[in-house]
Amino acid sequence: NGVAKVMAARTTMTPAVADSASRVLGLWGDETTFGPAVDGTLTIDGRNAEWVALIDGFEAAVNRRGSAVTFTVPGDQGTFRGRVDANAGAIKGFWVQPAGLIRNNAYATPVTLVAASPKIWIGTVRPLPDRISMYLQTSRAPDGTVSAFMRNPEFNFMRRKTYIVTVDGDKVLLTNRSKPEDRLRGSLDNETGQLRMEVEDIGVFDFTQRDRNHASGFYPETVQTSGSGIREPVAIDDGWSTASLTDSGMDPAPIEALSKHLDDTVVADSSTPRVQGIAIARHGKLVFEKYFYGFDRERTHDTRSAGKTFAPLLVGLAIEHGAKFTIKTPVAQVFPGPANARYADARKRRITVENLMTMTSGLACDDGDSDSPGNEDTMQSQHEQRDWYRYTLDVPMAREPGGKEAVYCSAGINLLGGIISQATGVWLPEFFDTYVAKPLQIRDYHINLMPTGNAYLAGGIYLRPRDMLKLGQLYLSNGRWNGKQIVAPGWVAMSTERHSAFAPDHLYGFGWHLHEMTVAGHSYREYAAEGNGGQFVIVLPELDLAVVIVAGNYGEFKTWYPLQHLVEEFVIPAATGALSCGSAPCKQGATAK
Repeated sequence: NGVAKVMAARTTMTPAVADSASRVLGLWGDETTFGPAVDGTLTIDGRNAEWVALIDGFEAAVNRRGSAVTFTVPGDQGTFRGRVDANAGAIKGFWVQPAGLIRNNAYATPVTLVAASPKIWIGTVRPLPDRISMYLQTSRAPDGTVSAFMRNPEFNFMRRKTYIVTVDGDKVLLTNRSKPEDRLRGSLDNETGQLRMEVEDIGVFDFTQRDRNHASGFYPETVQTSGSGIREPVAIDDGWSTASLTDSGMDPAPIEALSKHLDDTVVADSSTPRVQGIAIARHGKLVFEKYFYGFDRERTHDTRSAGKTFAPLLVGLAIEHGAKFTIKTPVAQVFPGPANARYADARKRRITVENLMTMTSGLACDDGDSDSPGNEDTMQSQHEQRDWYRYTLDVPMAREPGGKEAVYCSAGINLLGGIISQATGVWLPEFFDTYVAKPLQIRDYHINLMPTGNAYLAGGIYLRPRDMLKLGQLYLSNGRWNGKQIVAPGWVAMSTERHSAFAPDHLYGFGWHLHEMTVAGHSYREYAAEGNGGQFVIVLPELDLAVVIVAGNYGEFKTWYPLQHLVEEFVIPAATGALSCGSAPCKQGATAK
């Protein structure tokens, strides 16, 4: 990787020009993967009384308890927990990778080991890469200075920052235009052509200069191919049937326009809208998918809060499969005591499972208020209480539970996971795998874990966009996937009804955001899973249409939230033949916006 960077630098480095700052003009990039340290082929050898596991040069003793098998790699560099499935001749379980240098959570990834010979099982561990890419774009500003901004595809670090660049010998200084005390320091290595920059709280980056062909994470596409670029999706072994846009009754022209619109995005600053993928299903078939900024159909994406919508789905599945609670069950009944302290406020004893699903718990838990004790960032950054269920239960009350006013509370949605675990006795990743992932043929996913080791259900699961789309298709098909009933139609209907509201035009169901989309004067009912950065699973029942958008504008609400309007501007017109003219009827001779 280092040799490739140096070679790229030597072949693309521009000649030095008169003033020193001009030496750093252009695009610079660095892509680094820090781990995880352990991955690859996993072998469990059970031929002797003492079973052993071998992976990536490590050997570990396997603990057995009935059908359960667990082991931890020396140095706590990874843990496996699974079960022997004698009927399938396999060991099925999860690889748990520890928090990394960039990712501060542990993640659980499904792994299946198949019998290679009697008492020998072999499988492949593919954990979530601890990867970061950083691009530095420098250009001549109108005032004659050299200006710079950074873009980071994975997390959107360094957003909203623009710098003035000065160079003194081999020393490079980036000074924030709006906050001069914010400075980044680096140095040029004339021999290798590298620009080494230290970015506070993130790391040191060894940048090399890039052209379009060597910066897939910066440009929507590298070299554009000839033709429309609209192809029928590839059918692979993931449960999706595919069809062309035309066969699904959609006009390809607006989708071609959408593709061109995203391809032609000019990266002007750190806040440029950055759609990293889009997928469309019509009449139950995958009819379009395209990826940008180095993503592809196999690369999992951070769903952020769009993953919240799985939590009420899991509640419904738990109830359907015999868990002893209902949506009217008080949370205090599931998590009893310490009554004198935790439930001294009688209002807290009235919080129900339904209140958590509709964000009407009444807890002093508001993610939009940094001073709120239940704020997600506050909960996750504190270290006194590692059990986030207990942390949430101890948050004081702010109002009576219930009612129609929703207050965005991630901790409350996450608490649903504790209710499911308590009621079923099943580890949440296993429950998700059994009742959602396996039935929906979801693969290669990564569930983020809390400090106590259970899944965090308030968002952050990594999924392939094609698998995200299955969530929308499941509800669009009244709880069915490929002819099999996964969740009851009644739960689907109840989940997508209005139960509360964040605003008059922003209603909320059980984990679904409810809106209307208007095209050519016609309003279409829409429900969506929505996540920070531009993660959307959008369902339009009237059109038998589901759409996934994934993007990288994390932390920039004004940039990412409007991305859903791409569906109004391009996708609905493709499905209806109507022009998108906003809420007013299109006038004669008007063109789609």
